Amino acid sequence: MTSHSAISGITTLIDRYIAIWNETDPAARRSLIDSTWAEHASYADPVLAGTDRDGTDGTDGMVAGFQEAYPGHTFDLAGENPHNEATRRFGWRLLSPTGEVQMTGEDVYEPGTDGLVQSIVGTFNQS
Repeated sequence: MTSHSAISGITTLIDRYIAIWNETDPAARRSLIDSTWAEHASYADPVLAGTDRDGTDGTDGMVAGFQEAYPGHTFDLAGENPHNEATRRFGWRLLSPTGEVQMTGEDVYEPGTDGLVQSIVGTFNQS
């Protein structure tokens, strides 16, 4: 059984991860990355994957590139219980600047003993 404090910690971790994708101020985004993402963590999804996307520097560059390609788009958590500790999954939605759902997906994460994200593998749902 997972303790309330462990669930709270996971909720905070995933909330910060989503906030990284939405933060457009480079200094504030980097602060979020450094408090969420392990220095050598890995990231992969069907579009963005590879060593240039890994670690704190790679994550910062990846998010900045995404924001440049999709200005004004934001992410939020999806689902009735978006933080599933048992399966280490969470659902998300990509919203257009007008709030329309552009895409949905699910990420699987691996937290480290230090409480930081060690890896994330993302999937996209078919519309």
